[in-house]
Amino acid sequence: MAKKELILVADDEREIASVVRAYLEKEGYTTLTAHDGETALRMWHEHRPSLLVLDVLMPGLDGYSICREVRKSSDVPIVILSAKAEEEDKLLGLELGADDYGVKPFSPRELVARVRAILRRRGCETERDTISAGPLVVEPKARTARVWDREIALTPREFDILAALASHPEKVFTREELLAAILEDATSSYDRNVDTHIKNLRRKLKDAAEGWAFIETVYGVGYRFRAGKEKEG
Repeated sequence: MAKKELILVADDEREIASVVRAYLEKEGYTTLTAHDGETALRMWHEHRPSLLVLDVLMPGLDGYSICREVRKSSDVPIVILSAKAEEEDKLLGLELGADDYGVKPFSPRELVARVRAILRRRGCETERDTISAGPLVVEPKARTARVWDREIALTPREFDILAALASHPEKVFTREELLAAILEDATSSYDRNVDTHIKNLRRKLKDAAEGWAFIETVYGVGYRFRAGKEKEG
């Protein structure tokens, strides 16, 4: 299992901070919470978390100010959450050094997927070297997928989706969570392409491993990795 890191969640809305904390801890992360800017900055200096989730509008120091201060001495990943949805607000956050900018209301599950993706890209989380399921072997670091020891030719996006799903078997991913896990910039224009990538991926896996199924559709939600023999009849 990948190493889980310490995450600081700073939001003056205690209910939101509590929900975010619960979802992160459910995934195995350790969390700290703060409800004002000064406390958040003090916790950053004292604990040096691996990632910060910052609300913009907090008492005292706002999220932008904290981001600016942290960036003076650290490149720790920062995710900004804000009700401010204007393009200039997002650009300001990114220009100050934030790695991602989410707009409230948001999906906590998508936020967790974004956190995981950022930490993985930064090398804070370790990837499993090999994932085996029936005749399928996925090697995330080598970016290869083999069935019966024969490599399958996948596009980069198909491999990213397969690796994301296979790394968390039985977890149901929404389309938005898959996008957040595999893309640097998960914009809505990509959403309708997820089904196409899944369709092509399934076809290639079926051709290589006849009689086996690896990706299950959870209707009304998304997809999950579940390897098994196809039912006859």
